[in-house]
Amino acid sequence: MNIWFTVIVAIIIFEYLLSLLIKYLNIKNLKFELPDEMNEFYDSEKYKKSQLYTKINTRFSLITSTFSLIIILLMLFLQGFAFVDSIASNFAQSTVMTALIFFGILYIANEILTFPFDIYDTFVIENKFGFNKTTKKTFIGDTIKEFLLSVILGGGIMALIIYFYTLTNEMFWLYAWITVSFFSIFMAMFYSNLIVPLFNKQTPLPEGELRTAIEDFSKKAGFELKNIYQIDGSKRSTKANAYFTGLGPKKRIVLYDTLIEQMTVNEIVAVLAHEIGHYKHKHSIIGTIVSILNTGVILYIFSLFVKYPQISEALGVEGIKFHIALIAFGIIFTPVSIITGLVMNYVSRKNEYQADNFTKKFNLNEDLINALKKLSVNNLSNLTPHPLKVIFSYSHPPLLKRIKNLRN
Repeated sequence: MNIWFTVIVAIIIFEYLLSLLIKYLNIKNLKFELPDEMNEFYDSEKYKKSQLYTKINTRFSLITSTFSLIIILLMLFLQGFAFVDSIASNFAQSTVMTALIFFGILYIANEILTFPFDIYDTFVIENKFGFNKTTKKTFIGDTIKEFLLSVILGGGIMALIIYFYTLTNEMFWLYAWITVSFFSIFMAMFYSNLIVPLFNKQTPLPEGELRTAIEDFSKKAGFELKNIYQIDGSKRSTKANAYFTGLGPKKRIVLYDTLIEQMTVNEIVAVLAHEIGHYKHKHSIIGTIVSILNTGVILYIFSLFVKYPQISEALGVEGIKFHIALIAFGIIFTPVSIITGLVMNYVSRKNEYQADNFTKKFNLNEDLINALKKLSVNNLSNLTPHPLKVIFSYSHPPLLKRIKNLRN
């Protein structure tokens, strides 16, 4: 036990207590009276249901976070990471294979421990509020696919990073940064082509009133859009969504079938206008660049930490071990991650306002307001989140603030 061990434990407990405070304030901030702005969309029973949904999800989150806290503290005080490292070291001699086995054991153990919570969330909470459409077969299939993707992609990237470390030592961060950056850009371009089809069926939006309206608006907005797809989101949930994906010629708009069912043509066009607003303001490109730079800074700082044996010794392992130092650094860096998260959430909320404002140029703000209201009602969103919850967790402004901005 050294000073770094004390720092690690203090950071973990601080993060938990901060999360606990935010959850408490968010629940206390629930308003009994329905905001006037939502009178035509909510009745009293539906509004009570949305508040109950927020309360139940918050309580469930409290249970899962407390469980995670107990597990990580047990791993630290009982030298669980050192124990897993000893198992990995017995099965492999190379640094790369030892690390992969180490992280593989932790990943599998985490999946086993959290699997019951995933089942409860999907088949109890989401069922209770009428959201869940996932069958047991789909749920199991998703779990297996996610596991394999994590092993193949996550394991592959991790193996490369550790290999660079064994070759270059202190300069590994630069090669790791280049690798992660390339992978991020590649996934941004081809995610919908390679990953989404493993889970959902995407089909081109058929010819008709909606497609014509979208194409007409795209021309009016000076935005070339040929790839318009709909996705079978109803396969898993009644919740609706729409998003832009891809870069350059690979960009496409994806509409959930639930969104198409729940909204009018003008409302969907307004949602599309919002997404085009993001593109016009280059939010995706700027976000990708900032993310890449942020990754480079983190990797460089980690390269300074990994050479100190005290970091690994804080988790009960003697000497310098890359995978142990990575676990310790991930915890030690948490306060910085919280601060950068606050900044990125703030910028993201500003970007949402900018994208909303883009719809005003085409007199679609009222249609967007109606679309946002429908999304809020259908998803049972919290209409009155506490300001601290918004600051720490919301990448989008609360509904009522977006409406106010759209009508300003």
